[in-house]
Amino acid sequence: MIRGGVTGGIGSGKSTVSAILARHGAQVIDADAIARSVTAAGGTAIEPIRQAFGVGVIGTDGALDRAAMRAIVFADPAARQRLESIIHPLVGSQTERASRTAEDAGCRCLVYDVPLLVESGERWRRRVDQVLVVDCTAETQIRRVMDRSGLGEPEVRAIMAQQATRSQRLTAADLVLYNEHRPLSELESEVQAVLHHFGL
Repeated sequence: MIRGGVTGGIGSGKSTVSAILARHGAQVIDADAIARSVTAAGGTAIEPIRQAFGVGVIGTDGALDRAAMRAIVFADPAARQRLESIIHPLVGSQTERASRTAEDAGCRCLVYDVPLLVESGERWRRRVDQVLVVDCTAETQIRRVMDRSGLGEPEVRAIMAQQATRSQRLTAADLVLYNEHRPLSELESEVQAVLHHFGL
């Protein structure tokens, strides 16, 4: 079974690429979706987060208040490390279960969609055979995130500052898919070429 990793900065189009990979036969495990599930109301991370950061980061719906948490981790790098020490093991265990299920089912191509693959160092790199980086300019990232989220430019830049630089991602890449102002049909064609590289 080929194991690929897909990553990219916020607003790069990584999730779009992963969706295309899934449509064309890859089994995609979305680490970010798992992280959202464990921080949703009733999620396994909620009580440990409440104990570590207080009730102020839990919304009235019982889910993690992402805006409140974002403000804390941007102001205090140690807080980010505490949050990651809660969430990452939970995501890791769910990812491992999903991986075993895919392997037992005879999956030929398993793709991990991991926003912070480069930032995690060897923790993710050693799990994959190839790393695909979805790339675009910083200006395009900012515009896309502002359009879809309603965040202002300073907030988007602050998020980007917490991620690996474009140069760091490209250095870590085995494959690069440049996703700058291109039609979906052209992007889909390139993703199919990636799948061929991955063995599908």
